[in-house]
Amino acid sequence: MAASETETPRTPDYQLTQRAAEGDMKAFEELYQRHNRRVYSLCLRMTGNVTEAEDLAQEVFIQLFRKIGSFRGESAFTTWLHRVTVNLVLMSLRRWAIRQERQMSDDFETRISTLFRNRQSPSARITDRIALDSALAQLAPGCRSVFVLFDVEGYQHREIARLLGCTTGTSKSQLHRARKKLKRLLTSTSN
Repeated sequence: MAASETETPRTPDYQLTQRAAEGDMKAFEELYQRHNRRVYSLCLRMTGNVTEAEDLAQEVFIQLFRKIGSFRGESAFTTWLHRVTVNLVLMSLRRWAIRQERQMSDDFETRISTLFRNRQSPSARITDRIALDSALAQLAPGCRSVFVLFDVEGYQHREIARLLGCTTGTSKSQLHRARKKLKRLLTSTSN
């Protein structure tokens, strides 16, 4: 017998989600096995931090477990899971930026002078990341999502439109607004 004759057909993701929503842990485990690497990779690309990516990927699957019943099958499961992951990572980045903002407000003058001193040092990269995260947190959610998907993830506008449920024109417009506001925010913090 050939290998293809002995293999069991792969259960579609939609059927697994329906079974998982009814409490079938084996179905949920199968979804996890199929998609955990993709979720982790996306988290890692968005955060640039291995530990944070691991934590966020785990959090995605916890949220998935809670919300699996809300998947209606109107799009591919991978598209829905991607959106859940991106939203969770963006919320995490927003919370992190808010915490950073609070810490900075404690001793604003000292921190600002420290952050922008010696721009060539390794800490300058960290400073730039903090400034970028803070600027990203100030973007409208739609603009931030399009910016991350296009400039960070490398998606095309038609793919972004499909993922976010908007037109390609809206995607392009939000990217333009995001870049314009980020440029303004980042140049005002470096002066």
